Amino acid sequence: MIIIPAIDIKDGKCVRLAQGKFDRVTTYGDDPVEMARRWMDRGAERIHIVDLDGSVAGLPRNGNIILDIAKHTGVPVQVGGGIRDMETIRFYLNNGVDSVILGTTALQNESVVRESCASFPDRIIVGIDALHGRVAVKGWTETSEKKAADLARQYEGFGVKAIVYTDIERDGMSTGVNIQATVDLAKAVKIPVIASGGVASIADVENLLAVKECELYGVIIGRALYTGAVSLEEAIKKTKG
Repeated sequence: MIIIPAIDIKDGKCVRLAQGKFDRVTTYGDDPVEMARRWMDRGAERIHIVDLDGSVAGLPRNGNIILDIAKHTGVPVQVGGGIRDMETIRFYLNNGVDSVILGTTALQNESVVRESCASFPDRIIVGIDALHGRVAVKGWTETSEKKAADLARQYEGFGVKAIVYTDIERDGMSTGVNIQATVDLAKAVKIPVIASGGVASIADVENLLAVKECELYGVIIGRALYTGAVSLEEAIKKTKG
């Protein structure tokens, strides 16, 4: 399991939202590129980036900043937020981004997921953000009737690199990872699963590592790294155990 620091970008700044709500925002830095370098210097093997403005607009709003991060950090970056068509997918993947995350598109446009997986093997991640088990889209501003596990199963056999599963209620709240829901999803599919949302302490990393029913690909950590509640170096050390 790998530890993946999160960088959420809004208005060009590095922020964190509480439960994905744009009126509950905390700014942690004015320079997302410098923040990415910080995590790289502390041992990050991969960085998770979300264009929050893009997730609502439906197209990149902080694309140039994201490409700068991909160019200057030296570690693979995975990017989500506002990626709804092949043009945007090519924009990122042909310019240094390792993987793109399709969330709204995964729910609404299966053909784009299919085409992108064929064009960019092992570089497409499906983002499943769930509220009470139902998939939310468009920057979490809309909740569908689709169950998270059903959406995950839909993409078996497509060649999807991984699934990022986020429990929206816990995201940015430092209340602990919803381990049971994450494990249930991981057991439902053969696609590797990345846990996201709610990491509060190093105990959450230990609890994920202790899971026996399945092996998780990684865990994304956001607010806990920024507040110092979790040390990136310590978390990585736990995974090397």
